[in-house]
Amino acid sequence: MFRGISSISLDAKGRVAIPTRYREELQECCDRQMVVTVAVDDKCIGEPGCLWLYPLPEWEKLEQTISKLPTLNKMAGKLRRFVIGNASECEMDTQGRLLLPEKLREFAGMEKHIVLVGQLNKFEIWNDEAWKAKEQEWMDGNDTEGLEELGSLSF
Repeated sequence: MFRGISSISLDAKGRVAIPTRYREELQECCDRQMVVTVAVDDKCIGEPGCLWLYPLPEWEKLEQTISKLPTLNKMAGKLRRFVIGNASECEMDTQGRLLLPEKLREFAGMEKHIVLVGQLNKFEIWNDEAWKAKEQEWMDGNDTEGLEELGSLSF
């Protein structure tokens, strides 16, 4: 399970160094094999400034779920095009680095400073400025959509 936020940097070649605390788990769960793709929002639209990074076994579960969606469903088609169509396999090297494809870095506007956010079974990789703006949006917002579905969740 991946949790927490880490500020990291892209090197000149477009590589990110995965924080040490995750490396052993990634070695064990996926033999350093991962998949990176564009992130989408609740309307299956690309989330500006964000990519998703999945360990390969978790990615394969997602692919199975998406493959069962109706072929002619408009939203399912959008989801396949964005998420599956932009997916790229990547391997964490022995120094814990991953090369993010140039097309995906451009999509997310990633240059130097980025944020890695653990999301239990995957990571989100955010452009630092987009992450700060999204955090502010969440803090300022009064959106209650989906609140009822959380039921009696307590902290």
